[in-house]
Order: sequence, then structure tokens, then C-alpha cells
Amino acid sequence: MRTEICERFGVEFPLFAFSHCRDVVAAVTNAGGFGVLGAVAYSPEQLERELSWIDRQVRGRPYGVDVLVPGKIDRSVADPDARLLDHVPEVHRDFVAHLFTKYGVSSDKTFTAGQAGPPASKADEIGRRVTHSGATGLIDVALRHRIGLIASALGTPPPEMVDRARAAGVPVAALVGTVEHAHRQVAAGADLIVAQGTEAGGHTGEVSTMVLVPQVVDAVAPLPVLAAGGIANGRQMAAAMALGAEGVWCGSVWLTTEEAETPPVVKRKMLAATSLDTVRSRSRTGKPARQLVSAWTKEWDEAPESPGPLPMPLQMLLAEGALTRIGNAAESGEPGARELANYFVGQVVGQLDQVKPARQVVYEMIEEFATAITRLTDLTHP
Repeated sequence: MRTEICERFGVEFPLFAFSHCRDVVAAVTNAGGFGVLGAVAYSPEQLERELSWIDRQVRGRPYGVDVLVPGKIDRSVADPDARLLDHVPEVHRDFVAHLFTKYGVSSDKTFTAGQAGPPASKADEIGRRVTHSGATGLIDVALRHRIGLIASALGTPPPEMVDRARAAGVPVAALVGTVEHAHRQVAAGADLIVAQGTEAGGHTGEVSTMVLVPQVVDAVAPLPVLAAGGIANGRQMAAAMALGAEGVWCGSVWLTTEEAETPPVVKRKMLAATSLDTVRSRSRTGKPARQLVSAWTKEWDEAPESPGPLPMPLQMLLAEGALTRIGNAAESGEPGARELANYFVGQVVGQLDQVKPARQVVYEMIEEFATAITRLTDLTHP
């Protein structure tokens, strides 16, 4: 395929695969696409190990790293001396304990009011990764490797991120959900814009991909744009290119692959889900993020006794500890825990009904893309 993206990034296909799983990143890169590792789950030391492993697998082929730099976070994170868990209100801890009791999570995994997630030191580390300084630490690690892209999610990339990437010759990508966001990202120095519609998994806005992509393409020209949200097959990829995108950015489609990090219980729920079984909810991170509908989202968003989600990163700390315990209980066969278990995923989950190797997903998407383009060409040249 011949697009500016393919030439610029040295890939066979303009298919960018976002994943928190190093195996998916390596598999897609080795299949001719461009894997992008979500780094927020890792400490700098962990990220160093993950990227070193990817380097060995891809042997010089291009891949990227994505960091989370939200524009607004809870003010407690700005205080370097604060223990973040101390800012989680008792009422929120009690509500999670109530959920564990209500759904019968076994006593040895009970989430008590005093156990609002991981240990305080670990919680502080996790919470501070979504700050400019935290992201910069991850970027420093990433730039020691032969990466081909740094991506900033949720907010504009910090100036130091752009400066360091430029000095290393690494392009900066930024995810946007509105035209206004796109203008701010261009002003901040982004080299590549990812226009992500509300159909996508994870943090999204409210504008659909079909509407958003052509608006962003026109607004940031001549910068290249990738389309994201609702793209899991070749026909959807062809539609994105028809809207003016130079390529696509996909996340949800990798969650049911053989290599995916998705917990087995959640993967089975995804394979059985329809496109109506997702919801934008603040219950997991404190910011609107599309995920599977579950007892967890319903209780936080709809229960009269819910105190409502906390701002990022406090809700993220609270949810991470609880959902880790829920996942362990669900894998042990506890039905209540299975009701609570969920994960980020987009509306294309309704198309995901088989477990396949990531490499096979890449090849099937490209084959279907070629078929779709041929059909469109035939319409204009009968």
C-alpha cells in the first residue's frame, strides 16, 4: 500500500495497533503494521523490560509507545508529598466494600474500607504516571529504544515531550475527539493526529468517527490523520481512508486475539457481547471511557447509593485494586465477580466472535480492504 504513512513510518500497511500487551505489539509489527504499546500500566523499570523484549522480537521493525497525559487531573496529584490513597473518601471505599458483599465475592478476597486498592506507595506510583512528570519519565525510557512514534492520549503533549521526541527524531502523535482538540494538538507540536470517534474503546468523546474524521482531516491539513473508533475489519478501514484518513488506529480488535492481555473471563464476555453492550462511564478511571457494560458500571452509574466516580487518578486507583480482586475471584468461578468484571472495549465488540492470532487479524483486514477498494473502483469504472 502506498500512503504517506507507509512511507514515513516504513510499514507495509497503514494499520496502527494500540495494545497494552507487548505480544500484540510485536505480532502486528512483524505482520507489516505498526504496533503501539500503551505505557500507563508500567513503571519506568517495567517499561524498560517490555520495550527490550519487543526490540528483540521485531528486530528493527517500527513500533511506538503511547502515554497518558490528561489535561485535567485531581489537584492532589500536584502535591508531591501527598499520599494519593489518603484522598480517596471513606464513602467511596465503603461503596466498593458494599459491592463486594452484594455480589458475594469470597471473604478471602473481600475489599474492605481500609483496602482501597494497591498499597499506598504503589498507588502513588500509579497515580503519578498520568502527570506531565510521570509521562516524561516513561518517555525518557521509550526514547532509549528504537521506537518510531510517541503518542499522547487525553491531553496535549507537554513541551518537554515534544522537545525530547524531536531531538531524537521521533514523531509525536496525539489522539483527539473534536476539531478543537485537533487545533490544540497541532499548536502543541503534534506531527500526526489520531481522530478517535465515540465508538472507540477507552477514553473517548461524543462525536462519531464518520463525522469526526473528515472534519479533522480538513482542520489540520496537511498533517496526516489516522482514523480510530469502530474499525475492526477491512471494509471499515476502506471507509476511513475514503473519509480522508491516511491510515487507521485500532485497539478493540486486538482484545480477543490469542496474544491479548484480556482476562479470560472478560474475553469470553466480549466474544458473547453485542455492540449495545458497551457504555461510556467514568467508573473505571474517573474520565469517560467506553467499556463493557457490567454490574460494576451499572452500580457506579445507576445505583441510588453510589457516591459517583472520583476524578482521575483517584477513581483509577480505587478501581484498579477492586477490579484486580474481582478478576481473581471471577477466574475462580465466582458468579458475582463475573457480573462485576469488565474491561475497555469499543462498539466493534459486536463483530468480535472468534479468537485469532493477531497476525491473522492483520492479514484478513488488509485482504478485505483490498476487496472493498476493488468494489468501489468497479462502481466508477464499470
